Amino acid sequence: MRITQGAFSFLPDLTDQQIAAQIDYCLGKGWAVNIEFTDDPHPRNTYWEMWGHPMFDIKDAAGVMLELQACRKAYGDRYIRLSAFDASHGWESIRLSFIVNRPKSEDGFMLEREEGAGRRIRYRTRAYATDRPEGARYD
Repeated sequence: MRITQGAFSFLPDLTDQQIAAQIDYCLGKGWAVNIEFTDDPHPRNTYWEMWGHPMFDIKDAAGVMLELQACRKAYGDRYIRLSAFDASHGWESIRLSFIVNRPKSEDGFMLEREEGAGRRIRYRTRAYATDRPEGARYD
């Protein structure tokens, strides 16, 4: 099951050249770029681990790509995403976010159904990967 989060998630994985073009676009807009990683890509898990610091002062995609390669070297078995933050007044939020690295095998999610009083039905998702301990989820 392919995790579909962020922009470009229904497209084939972007090449490094395509990622660099997106970074150039973000930097051209004046957005700060950051890199994050996780081994729990649940849709409600918005708190991914940040790789380094947000790159507010980088003007060239090559600097971001160096950081991305370092993150891939350390956490290539996890999900890595790139986000672009617009700090301008009135926006002050993420403008673009997309996955730039995936584990070789994506386990997907289980949909759990719970029936309650009054015919109420609740659903929740649980990642199959969380059955294994953190750091060993995509071995």
